[in-house]
Amino acid sequence: MGSQPLSVLQGTLDLLVLRALTWGTMHGYGIMRWIRQSADGELEVEDAALYPSLHRLEVRGLIEAEWGLSENKRKARFYRITPIGRRALRAELESWRRYVKVVARVMENEA
Repeated sequence: MGSQPLSVLQGTLDLLVLRALTWGTMHGYGIMRWIRQSADGELEVEDAALYPSLHRLEVRGLIEAEWGLSENKRKARFYRITPIGRRALRAELESWRRYVKVVARVMENEA
């Protein structure tokens, strides 16, 4: 990978978090690790962005959280996607795919 990791674009982090949680219940660090690994290290998620995203998703009822112990026996909040969150993810994925396709078309348009 020779270049610096990209910062997650504003507005996409919630979608990435929901996608991560389709793989199972995770704590914040696990979500960040899943995103980084899935992007082959090319996306960087900052704590300062992740935790507000988790709070936003929880307030909207898209995820639920409960306290538990992490792999290293530390207290951590574990998040899981709700049925409402799964429906929202499906809808957002359709919008995201369409958006990417349209932006790529515009960017590839020869001047």
